[in-house]
Amino acid sequence: MRGRGLRRPPDPAAPAPSYGLYLLGSPPPQVPWEARWVRWPDFRLPADRADARAAFAEAWRRADAERVEVACGGGRGRTGTALACLAVLDGVPAGEAVAFVRRHYDRHAVETPWQRAYVRKFTREGAGGVRG
Repeated sequence: MRGRGLRRPPDPAAPAPSYGLYLLGSPPPQVPWEARWVRWPDFRLPADRADARAAFAEAWRRADAERVEVACGGGRGRTGTALACLAVLDGVPAGEAVAFVRRHYDRHAVETPWQRAYVRKFTREGAGGVRG
């Protein structure tokens, strides 16, 4: 699993993903691997929370056997929020997930108060409580 910003070119030494989860306000650019788009305007929350939850669950399941890329424009706010939700799915307590992602991915990840609240309310069991 890797996070990145689409405005920066990928590391040419890094292996290409086999699946991408793209978190953007408009459709992502074409990629040569399977991909899923979650409509998510910059500095906001996902337009469809149930779709985002399903996309996170799919990315989490695939990461067990595939290279998964999670990306937004800058690679911090939306990507960090998604990575924190993925960490919750993987067993990190929701109240610790933002700090976990900031420690292991980017110290500026999960940029807005409402993104942090979204992660705090995110649960492993289902969408209950994820209102943001």
